[in-house]
Amino acid sequence: MTKRKKESGLSGIPADRRVDFLELMLLSRECDRRSGLVLRQGHAWFHISSAGHEALAALCELLGPEDLIVPHYRDRTLLLARGMDPEAQARDLMAKADSHSGGRNMSAHFGHREGNVFSVASPTGSQCLPAVGAAWAAQLQNREQVVVCSIGDASTRQGEFFEAVAFAVERGLPVLFLVADNGYGISTPTEHMSPQALGLLPRARTTVVDGADPDAVHAAARSALSAVRGGEGPRVLWCELDRLDSHTSSDDHRVYRSQEDLSALRDPVDIFTTRLLAEGAVDEAWLEGTRARHAEEIEAVYERVAAEPAADPKTIMEHLFAPAGQPEPPAPGADTAGAPLTEPCGGTMVSAVNRALATGLARHPDLVLFGEDIDDPKGGVFGFTKGLGEVAGDRMTNAPLAEATIVGAAVGLAAAGLRPVVELQFVDFAGPAWNQIAAQLTTLRWRTVSAWQCPVVIYAPWGGYLPGGGIWHSQSNESLFTHLPGLRVVVPSTPEDTEAAFLESFTAPDPTLILLPKHLMRQRREPAARPTPALGARTLRPGADVTVVSWGNGTELALDAADAIAADGVTADVIDLRWLVPVDRETVAASVRRTGRLVVVQEDNRTSSFGAGLITELLSADDEFYSLLAPPRLVTREDVHVPFHPDLERAVLPAADDVVAAVRSVLA
Repeated sequence: MTKRKKESGLSGIPADRRVDFLELMLLSRECDRRSGLVLRQGHAWFHISSAGHEALAALCELLGPEDLIVPHYRDRTLLLARGMDPEAQARDLMAKADSHSGGRNMSAHFGHREGNVFSVASPTGSQCLPAVGAAWAAQLQNREQVVVCSIGDASTRQGEFFEAVAFAVERGLPVLFLVADNGYGISTPTEHMSPQALGLLPRARTTVVDGADPDAVHAAARSALSAVRGGEGPRVLWCELDRLDSHTSSDDHRVYRSQEDLSALRDPVDIFTTRLLAEGAVDEAWLEGTRARHAEEIEAVYERVAAEPAADPKTIMEHLFAPAGQPEPPAPGADTAGAPLTEPCGGTMVSAVNRALATGLARHPDLVLFGEDIDDPKGGVFGFTKGLGEVAGDRMTNAPLAEATIVGAAVGLAAAGLRPVVELQFVDFAGPAWNQIAAQLTTLRWRTVSAWQCPVVIYAPWGGYLPGGGIWHSQSNESLFTHLPGLRVVVPSTPEDTEAAFLESFTAPDPTLILLPKHLMRQRREPAARPTPALGARTLRPGADVTVVSWGNGTELALDAADAIAADGVTADVIDLRWLVPVDRETVAASVRRTGRLVVVQEDNRTSSFGAGLITELLSADDEFYSLLAPPRLVTREDVHVPFHPDLERAVLPAADDVVAAVRSVLA
């Protein structure tokens, strides 16, 4: 399928930039050609060609260094225009140690921090919500910045694209969506299925342009960017062009495209070359010399990069979290290690969250709150943010009913330098946000070797033991999140622990998930005996005969069981793990070495659970394994959903009697 040609109009790339832009296009095409050769030589494993998309880089002629680009994997020319030179692109292709990702991200998954270009993640469309989040940050900070979100036409069928457009329109954000419509989603024609073809995009905000013509792209982008910079909200630049090569090096488009179709493809390099020849701006001798020079220089660059080392496998665990030895400066009221100490407060966990958020807003001008129904007068469905509206002002915003928007926008806010704290009404509803959590939030630091950071705080009610929740409001699915490298996960069980976790997370350089046990949230507590440190496990009750470890709602079961077995003269070392990531292994291991017996209590279901993993981790070390006097026990829900009726719920969730039985079995 080919696109209808559109007139470029009277305006376009300025006269003094036309030759330079043609040279940029020729350079990009030579990098693509050389990349294919390097792949066949065995120095690379995967290649995505940008041939046919070069004209889109005309947009960069209109951007300033402060503008942010959130790119697409066919944006090689655009990246060259922003300063990611052929050497850096060769390192990206061959996944070298000095590449922008240290060899961690796939080829053509570009990123260039120095050029203010965000890092590409593979899940299509996942860049859209962080892009609008970054634009929102610019709006909140009154910065003159446009965010360009580049995407392919097939990817615009992703729901997150629609969410991003909706949020950008709702808030009038300075975003330009640059859509490269090459007519195909891998092998599937998109002619009759794209949002533009279906008439789903707002006409007043959408411009269709010949994306194979640099002058047409420049003229349309100039008009669109003028509207965006003028405060008129987002625009969509729908660029019709042709993909000249197969989808990737793993594809062969001759299988699904006819020779007639392939012969009719329009080449933006040829189009612009012909135009400049006609204008007299270049001649054949210039073209021949430029192509020969590029071929020689790029061959030398790629050969030199091919000889560079790959990253040392020993470093692969680095940058999952902030590099050691680079702590954030202590916040007011923090100890010298930077961990806030919470004075004993008592009350409820709900009031502790509210107090911590109020403190965070007062201490940190860059902290923003975002979530469903959080603004006054409701203050969230659990009242966590009630009464904070006057203090927060425009730093507290009600979110649409769209969890992906909540987390995705937070990623962009954080990458832009703000401190987003977002509420999910129930952790059960994290599913729509999973793409953002797993693909963007938890990988950003690692895949950019700390060039970009994502210190988002997510908090959500969690767990059962609150009748009437049922399948959709009673999940204790912490293992889903602890499975994601790069995410800190904490489950507090007291007001003091809750406040400490929030205050610590406000200055942490990495994303944090705070799971709040619904069963315990409204229980009123007397103030604790002493201040609570923010990190690590906490011993709730010392004992010598058995180690009982739990977190969240399970701590109540563990303490009740400890009371029951005390009548038999048995003492339990009850440990509230609190932090699941990073886990305080040594506190648990030291207790197991003393008692020789271990019971782990959780409400999540058994298979692939955090509790099962914790036991495995402890048994993997000789000191702990050979200290055991009995096999460890896991008190858990079996692999079944939490039902709605209270009697059925009680039947599937662990009880204190189950913990007592487990303790007696290890003692026996």
